[in-house]
Amino acid sequence: MQKRLDYLVYVLVRLFICVAQAIRMETGQLLADWLAWLACDVLRLRSKVVDENLQHAFPELDPAERRRLARRMWRHLLLLVLEVAHVPRKIHQTNWRKYVHLRNVTPLMRAFLDDRPLVLVTGHFFGNFEVGGYLLGLLGFPTHSVARTLDNKYLNDFLERFRGATGQHLIPKNGGYDQILEVLGRGGTMAFLADQAAGPKGCWVDFFGRPASTYKAIALLALEHDAPIAVCYARRLDRPMHFEMVVSEIIDPRDTKGEVATVKDLTQWYTKRLEEAIRIDPDQYWWVHRRWKDTRGPRGRTAQKAAA
Repeated sequence: MQKRLDYLVYVLVRLFICVAQAIRMETGQLLADWLAWLACDVLRLRSKVVDENLQHAFPELDPAERRRLARRMWRHLLLLVLEVAHVPRKIHQTNWRKYVHLRNVTPLMRAFLDDRPLVLVTGHFFGNFEVGGYLLGLLGFPTHSVARTLDNKYLNDFLERFRGATGQHLIPKNGGYDQILEVLGRGGTMAFLADQAAGPKGCWVDFFGRPASTYKAIALLALEHDAPIAVCYARRLDRPMHFEMVVSEIIDPRDTKGEVATVKDLTQWYTKRLEEAIRIDPDQYWWVHRRWKDTRGPRGRTAQKAAA
């Protein structure tokens, strides 16, 4: 029974993608505007979480300004869904320059061509983190990223085929550590979404002036495998399906002269670069999740403030 239900969900998702691909981007943009208003102002989805996050990150904004920013965030999210459906059919090796502008990518290309492993760090930017990995694969630079295996096998296989078409390889979040070591051991590239809460045992760093738990593994892997870390993001420009791929900065553990030599130092370094990118276009960031969850209790929070 569950297998049949999973297949039905898979068929519905494929039908939704077919409909999305049939919609002109201009029509999709108008639809995204309306749905963003519905999500933000009528249904008020995750409104409390979004407003609390924005109030902390941008205390200078009044409630009306935060509401407008939240509405734009939903619009970017909806455009992301539409673009993901269109990207494989529209962006190819011969025309990608029509849709994507590259900025500060020369250091990254050098790192790709080196025989050392490379760690890419990005965040949940709605404009559009899926396109970033797709384009790198299209340009001949395959990446590996960690993702939770979906319970629905049909959807999981479809997602792997979609990302694998241009060389984006998925490693399961549970039980995939050996695969990560194998990729880095042969000089490959690992890409991580580095802005998710890591729980009470994570590495606590400053993010928008507030302690945020961040996964230690990224910095640990970079130090253990002598791998440079590149902070990258894809920013949507003035219209859908047009992006700027930006390499914010690259740090090489060999060249820091001990200034950024620990797990916490490296984690704080790339977290700060992500914050700088978010401040440029805050409406293109995922404000719907609780990035600053602190489950350590009053003692833990007090100790964290004292340590800071």
